[in-house]
Formats: sequence, C-alpha cells, structure tokens
Amino acid sequence: MLPVKTNIRAIFLDCGDTLVDEATEVKTPAGVSLRADLIPGADELMRQLKQRGYPLALVADGPADTFTNNLHPYGLYDLFDVYAISEHLGVDKPHPDIFHHALQQLKIEPANHGKVLMFGNNLERDVKGANQLGLISVWLDWSPRRSKIPADASEVPQFTVKQPLDLLNVIDLLEQRFAGGSITHLE
Repeated sequence: MLPVKTNIRAIFLDCGDTLVDEATEVKTPAGVSLRADLIPGADELMRQLKQRGYPLALVADGPADTFTNNLHPYGLYDLFDVYAISEHLGVDKPHPDIFHHALQQLKIEPANHGKVLMFGNNLERDVKGANQLGLISVWLDWSPRRSKIPADASEVPQFTVKQPLDLLNVIDLLEQRFAGGSITHLE
C-alpha cells in the first residue's frame, strides 16, 4: 500500500499510560518493565497511523528495554520509525533534546515543527515539552496517575482526548485545517 499524502509531518507518541497501562506493568527491581497490557484501542491507533503513512516517533522516558518488552509482543515497537528514549539520550522530557533528537532523525526542519503532534499523558513532560518547541500537544486524559491540572500555561494542551483512538479525530481535523491553509494557531 502506498503512503497517503499528509500535511502532518510526524506523530510523536509517549508509551506509559499513552499506549500501555502502567497499572499492569510487571517490573524488575531495577525498574525495567517486563510486560504490560495495552490501553484499549492503542494497538488499532498505531496500526491506523502507520497505514495512513505518518512517520512515528517513540518519545519516552525510562529504560530502553521497557519499551521493547512492552510494545514488541503486540507488534507495535517496529511500527515506529525513530526512537527518542531518555536512557539513550541522558535527558527526560520536557527537556528539548529528547524532542530535537526525534525531529532530527526524521529530518523535520524548524519551519515544520508546527505540523508535528506529540501525543502523551503527562502535562508536565509531554505537553510542556511539545509546547516549548511549537509542536502540537495532544493530551490523553485517561490515567488517574498524573496531574490533570496544568501547573501553568506551558502545560496547557492544545487538544485533549479521553481514549487513544480519539487521536484520529484530532488528526482528521488538523489535516482539514492544514489543507485549507487557514490554520494560524490551534485552540
């Protein structure tokens, strides 16, 4: 199947409480997750994003083995085009280096940062990090484990969804806006 022409340049995704349910993780004493259940709809979301032709980046904090252990059994790990993982980069989100690594690997110029989505569950890390770089922040308000109240304006998401598959509606809306050329900012 040929990739679909898209206006969105890439989609960055977090893992814990974005794709996998952290409450189901089984961890080693060193904190490496050995396995976890997916959040309902996460696998279908990933497959649809790939089918639509979007470049995908895993932008996540934690031990690298956590992500292969949690995503590979479901066939999701290999759907990512690039990986920006804190253990490899020496910084956690919202540090800009983790986002810049993914942007550079995908060869996305600063002029197109506003056409990259960051999808995650953490206002302090995912949303703030995306907002700092001018990426489109999409917050998954699913887990009870993180704050649901932005600490300041830098943590206010541009979009909020309740389930992983809801991201597809945001993407469809953005694709329409970008195609129409009428997008100047996102509410």
